[in-house]
Amino acid sequence: MNNTIQMKLELVAIPVSDVDRAKAFYTEKIGFHADHDHRVREDLRFVQLTPPGSACSIAIGVGITTMQPGSLEGPLMVVSDVKAVREELIKRGVDISEIDVQPWAIFAYFRDPDGNRWSLQQLPSRA
Repeated sequence: MNNTIQMKLELVAIPVSDVDRAKAFYTEKIGFHADHDHRVREDLRFVQLTPPGSACSIAIGVGITTMQPGSLEGPLMVVSDVKAVREELIKRGVDISEIDVQPWAIFAYFRDPDGNRWSLQQLPSRA
């Protein structure tokens, strides 16, 4: 009998100060899909957005997290071609870093309008 525990990360809260501005940034500039936008009550609005091809979504809104807007560092999205994705994001008006080549992966970095820091990672090809 296999008792292996399986866990799937499916939602990460992103602290933002202006939900509509953040939603526009993530959908129009980064290309996330808008899954849900529901105001439960005045102090609770839930917006779920999903990167193309991802099984994990982000949640922004009102009453979603106690983290300070802009305080999140570290969300990482794996892409097949950092250079191509970077070029597309630049065309969409995203302020994104130069490409950072490391022995273990290739990266580019951007921040959302609140300053939350994201990484794009291209893994090395495996022979």
